[in-house]
This record gives sequence, structure tokens and C-alpha cells, in this order.
Amino acid sequence: MMADDLGLGDVGCYGNDTLRTPNIDQLAKEGVKLTQHISAAPLCTPSRAAFLTGRYPIRSVQFSIAIPLNRSVLWILTAYHCILVLRGLPPNETTFARILQQQGYTTALIGKWHQGVNCESHSDHCHHPLNHGFDYFYGMPFTLVNECQVGEDPFLNLQVQAKYWLYSQIIALTVLTLLIGKLTGLFLVKWKAIICFALCGFLFFISWFSSYGFVRYWNCILMRNHDISEQPMKPERAASNILKEAISFIERNKNGPFLLFVSFLHVHTPLVTTEKFLGKSRHGLYGDNVEEMDWMVGKILDAIDKAGLKNNTFTYFTSDHGGHLEAHKQNAPLGGWNGIYKGGKAMGGWEGGIRVPGIFRWPGVLPADTVIDEPTSLMDIYPTVAHLAAGIMPQDRVIDGRNLMPLLQGKVQHSEHEFMFHYCGLYLHAVRWHQKDSGALWKAHYTTPIFQPEGAGGCYISGFCNCFGEDVTHHDPPLLFDLSSDPAEIKPLSPATEPLFDTVISRIERAVQEHHRTLTPVPQQLSEYNNMWKPWLQPCCGTFPFCWCDKEGDSDQKII
Repeated sequence: MMADDLGLGDVGCYGNDTLRTPNIDQLAKEGVKLTQHISAAPLCTPSRAAFLTGRYPIRSVQFSIAIPLNRSVLWILTAYHCILVLRGLPPNETTFARILQQQGYTTALIGKWHQGVNCESHSDHCHHPLNHGFDYFYGMPFTLVNECQVGEDPFLNLQVQAKYWLYSQIIALTVLTLLIGKLTGLFLVKWKAIICFALCGFLFFISWFSSYGFVRYWNCILMRNHDISEQPMKPERAASNILKEAISFIERNKNGPFLLFVSFLHVHTPLVTTEKFLGKSRHGLYGDNVEEMDWMVGKILDAIDKAGLKNNTFTYFTSDHGGHLEAHKQNAPLGGWNGIYKGGKAMGGWEGGIRVPGIFRWPGVLPADTVIDEPTSLMDIYPTVAHLAAGIMPQDRVIDGRNLMPLLQGKVQHSEHEFMFHYCGLYLHAVRWHQKDSGALWKAHYTTPIFQPEGAGGCYISGFCNCFGEDVTHHDPPLLFDLSSDPAEIKPLSPATEPLFDTVISRIERAVQEHHRTLTPVPQQLSEYNNMWKPWLQPCCGTFPFCWCDKEGDSDQKII
């Protein structure tokens, strides 16, 4: 089970005493809780790609994240909101679902996918979950955005719309100039060039035009396998449908081996919460949404218990990355709390954006009520479940995850991870070194986002932190912290305060060089062309652009 944008500090068993998460807390009491569980990226899509493949996302696809305007750019920042996903998880990547499928497991993904859908046409489904090892899919191929809920402020703001309109005008003027030059003979230009410019301008124009009200119809989609079941989706009943699908899958497959990946839409904005939980928490709408998700976790665990599967089911709960600190509506915060840790979603290598819950339960196999304070990764799930299913991992590529079972069972005392690399898009922002012999846990930041306003703990003016350019600070020498004594990353070390400073930095830099030698070129997913909306890739229930349908009906709105 994976939450979306859940802060580490939002869960009771990780220190929150004001939000009620009894079911997640009970899961930890019955199993193992990891306190240094690290996401491979501080953003949804690259983090999930790494989780599914056991590999740093830079090995599969290149995510380059830029936010040039006020607030994040919805259709440019595809790594955050893969709206009308133009690229996705490459078909040659092998997910853990594929490995288990090959071992005879029935596999399902219920909830958020966010790894792409189509490559060349609106129905080739090359990036679809069913093409990546899942036998069954029900949920959102993309992600929640404010436009999914009627009445919410649009995510794509006026400045972004103005940018699309400006590009459309510039290209139109260029086409007109070329056309006049061609017809009058003032200069030589091929018709092919004019047509290409015209098509490019048309796509920018359509992107501008479609930003006025079409996002809800074209992005907010629910699918069942390859078929669109709701377009636009009705977010108020999504939680009920996802929960029912998860429980139904467990009941249908209780007599055979199965893999169920429940990828919650909670607690991503716009925080769609059912009436049963509205106003019930002490932390506004965000708290209501967290508590509803915890209730859903409890219902899924109950289904496992009722099916008699508790003692032979390996259960895992996590979040894709840290909480989104800047999320707000008017003066009300809509993002999570990352505890004592600095930063949050999209903030490079700061702990708050990458340190997430990690809870495992398997009665009789894993010890109960156990806490492990060793560096682990979401990527470790890949080799762990492959091992449990006696599957064979690909031998032609680097797998960055490590099998967690010896650590979880107490057979070893230390994590296999010595170095962990923290990327923000294409850019390596930080590296941690787990020095096992001394117990020290060093972390060097080469790049950090510039928080605004000055002195703030996030990028509250832009609404989202950037990975590169003028919005980051490069550190030479790197900022160095000893996380074993300063987990909040408050007091950077220096040669004057840390005698081992030069030795540590030198060793980390050698590790970076060794890591870089293992990287091979991969396609750039977020080029300008790839980020341009392509109507022929748009999933559509109906005749494009009139895309709408409701195959779910109104009879199942009540939550179980």
C-alpha cells in the first residue's frame, strides 16, 4: 500500500499524537517499522518508477524538472503531473509485478499509476500497467489535480496560459513570415519547414485553448484495464470504488498466490474526502483525508484477516515521498508534516522530501513491534518480493535495491546500502554514506533549492522548488551533515568543526564517480517536444474531443 504525498510526521507511530492513524499504527505494532526508509526521488513519477523497477529513475528515464513561472507548470512539469502522459515507464523495464506474474502470481494495481499510458496512438497502451506485469488495473492512469474537483482553483494558472498564448503568437508570426517569403521569393524555404512550424504552433494553441476547462475531462480519468470507466471521474466516489476493488480482488484470489499494489489517491490535493470524515480531525481537510486513508488501510487489512490470509501475507505500507509543504488554499495548509526533517516534496535531497514511512508485517516470519534504524530504500521492495516469490531478477542491468528480508528478520544488523544517491530530476543533489564500521551516517549536499521567501522552509512564492538554474544553490565544498547526530540537517559541518571533513568528502566524491560510471544514456522523457500535448495520444471515452462516460453508475457510491 502506497500513500501519495504523505509526510513522515503525519503517522502516529512516527510521532504524530494529534492525527488518528490507528490502523497504520497497529500494522507497525504487529511488524517492523523502518525509520530511515528513503524514496529515490522527491516527486511522484520518478519515485514510483524506482519503486517498480528497483533502479534509480535516471537509469530508466530522464526527468528534468523546471518551474519557470509562478506555481508549478502543469503541462511542462510532467514529472509532477503527467497530465495526458506523453512518455512513461519504458516497455523494456521489468517491474516486480512482471517477475511475480512469471512465477504464477495474479497481480493487480488499484489506484494511481502515473507512469504513462500510450506511445504512438491513443490505444497502444505501451506504458499501461497491463503492459508492465499487472493482470488487472483499476484506477487513475494519471494523477489528481485541482481541476478534478468542481469548484477548486485551477492548477494551470493564468501565467501558464499566457505563456502558451505567447508561444502560439510567436510561431504564428514566424509561419506568416516564412509563407510570405516563400510566395514572394524573398528567401528560400521548404514547404516542409513551414508545415512543421505550423503544426508546432497549432499544438501550443490547442494547449492554451484546452487549459480553459478541458483538464477535468482529459486528465481526470478512471480506467478498468484498458477501458475508460469514468471520464471525467467523480472524485467523491473514487475512494469507495478503490476500496471495493481492493477487497474484491483479495476475495477473488484468496486461494492462490497474488500481488496487490494499492496505490492510494490520498493524500494528494485536492484532498477529496467523503462526508463521513469531513471535519473530524484536528488538522483541517488534510487531517480528514489522512484519517480516511487510515480507515481504508484498516478495511483492506480486515479483508486479509477475514480471508484467513494474515499469517501468510507479506504486507507493506509506505508513501511515494514526503509531504507537500507549500500546498495551501487561501490561508489553510493542505500539505503534510515531515516531522523534524527539513524540506518536503520536490526539495532535492533534503530529508523531509525523501524520508518516508516503511512498515512491514508478516506474522510468524517477521518480528512484531520492532524498529530498525538503518538506511533502506523504496527500491528494496523489488529484490525483496522477487526473493519471496523465488523469481529471477534481470541480469542485464543494474538493480539498486537490496533484499530486505535478512534485515527485517534480524539475521543481519546493518543495511546493505553503503551509499545512496539523491536525485532531483537529472541532477544529483545529495549523497549519503552509511559508514558501517563507525556507525556514522554522513550526508553531503551538492545542490539545494533556494527557499522563498528568505528564511522559509520551502518555496512558498513559486509553490514548488526547482531542481536547477537560478533557483538552486551549488555548494563547493558540499554541505556536510552527520545524520546520526543531526537528523534534522540543521548544523552543517566544516573542516574547523569536523576533523574527518576532507576524508568524508573525498570518499563520497569517489563513490559519485563510481556511480556515474554505472549510468548509461537513456531517452529524455521531458524534452520540449515530449512535453507538448499530442491529441492523438489522448485516452478518450467517446469521440475526441467530446470525451465523457460513466460506466460505474450511481449505485455504488456508498463506501463499504
